[in-house]
Amino acid sequence: MAGKVKWVTDIEKSVLINNFEKRGWIQVTENEDWNFYWMSVQTIRNVFSVETGYRLSDDQIVNHFPNHYELTRKDLMVKNIKRYRKELEKEGSPLAEKDENGKYLYLDFVPVTYMLPADYNLFVEEFRKSPSSTWIMKPCGKAQGKGIFLINKLSQIKKWSRDSKTSSFVAQPSKEAYVISLYINNPLLIGGRKFDLRLYVLVSTYRPLRCYMYKLGFCRFCTVKYTPSTSELDNMFVHLTNVAIQKHGEDYNHIHGGKWTVSNLRLYLESTRGKEVTGKLFDEIHWIIVQSLKAVAPVMNNDKHCFECYGYDIIIDDKLKPWLIEVNASPSLTSSTANDRILKYNLINDTLNIAVPNGEIPDCKWNKSPPKEVLGNYEIL
Repeated sequence: MAGKVKWVTDIEKSVLINNFEKRGWIQVTENEDWNFYWMSVQTIRNVFSVETGYRLSDDQIVNHFPNHYELTRKDLMVKNIKRYRKELEKEGSPLAEKDENGKYLYLDFVPVTYMLPADYNLFVEEFRKSPSSTWIMKPCGKAQGKGIFLINKLSQIKKWSRDSKTSSFVAQPSKEAYVISLYINNPLLIGGRKFDLRLYVLVSTYRPLRCYMYKLGFCRFCTVKYTPSTSELDNMFVHLTNVAIQKHGEDYNHIHGGKWTVSNLRLYLESTRGKEVTGKLFDEIHWIIVQSLKAVAPVMNNDKHCFECYGYDIIIDDKLKPWLIEVNASPSLTSSTANDRILKYNLINDTLNIAVPNGEIPDCKWNKSPPKEVLGNYEIL
C-alpha cells in the first residue's frame, strides 16, 4: 500500500515518538485522517463509547481493546478468573482439580480476594478463619500504588468504611470500590528486600488467542528491607514495589532505579536454587499469563482494530510460587534510568513491528500472525 502511516498519540513520551519518527511516519491530529493511534485508557473510552464513538476504518488501529478493563481493573480481573475456574469445573476439566481442602491445585494463582463493600461479610468470615493474617486494600481503579494500605485487624476496615462514608466521593459509588486481598507475607527476598516482576505481554487477538511475552521484563525492588512485623504495616517503602512510591525513598538509587532485569533474576535463582526449579518457575509464570488471558477472552470485545501491550505484575513467594497481582493497561513508558529508556524504546519498537507489519499502512483484515523474524524480543506464548 502506498503512503506513509499517519500517527496520533495523546501520551507524549519520547520512547513512542522516536519510534514513530524513525519509521518516517507522519504526525497528524486526532481530527485528521490517522492510521495509528497510541492512546491513553481515557481516550479509548471515547473512541468506543456508544454516544460519541466512531467507526474505525480498515486502515486504522489502536493500542487498546475497547473493554480492556475486564483484565486491567483489579476487581474485574478477579471476577473473570473466578468465573473461568467455575466454567472449567463444570466441564470437568483436569485444570480445575482441587485438593482435599477445596483449594485449586493449578488455578490458585491469584491471592484470595474480595470486593468491598459488596463482599464485606464473606471477607469477615474468611478473616476470622486466620485472624493473624495481613490483608492489602487497593482501590479498583487507581494505579501507581495510590490509595493502598495494609490491615491486620477488622477494626481497621470498620474505621475505613466510616471514614469513606463521610468523605466527598460518596456520590460516585464506582469510585468507592476496593479489593481486599490476602497479603503475600512470605515474599521471596533478595538482599533482604521484597520485589515484584513487571512483564510485558502483547495480545494481537483474543479469538483466536494470540499472545507474546517480552523477554526483557524487569524486577522492581523495595528500597527498605522487608519485615513482616506488624509495626511496619504503614511503611510502603517496605511493602510496595511501585517506582512511583519507591523513588521518594531515601535509599532510592537513581542509576539502577531499584530494578534488575529478568535475566539477572533468572541467573540468580539458577545459582541459588538450581536450574530445574528456576525453569519450572518461569514455565508457571507463562502458564498463569495464558490462563488469565483465557479467562477474559470470552468477555473481551475482540475488535479487529485493536492490539494491546499489558504490564503484568507478578510476585514470587519464598516457596517459588508465582502469584498474579494485577495487570496494567498502560504500563508506564516513563524512563527512570538509562537502561529503562533503552528497554522501553525496544519494547515499543518490537510491539510496532508485530502490530503494524513492515511499518506500512495497517490493514486490520490481515491474519495477525507475523513471521518469526519480526518478533524481536517477543516470544509467542
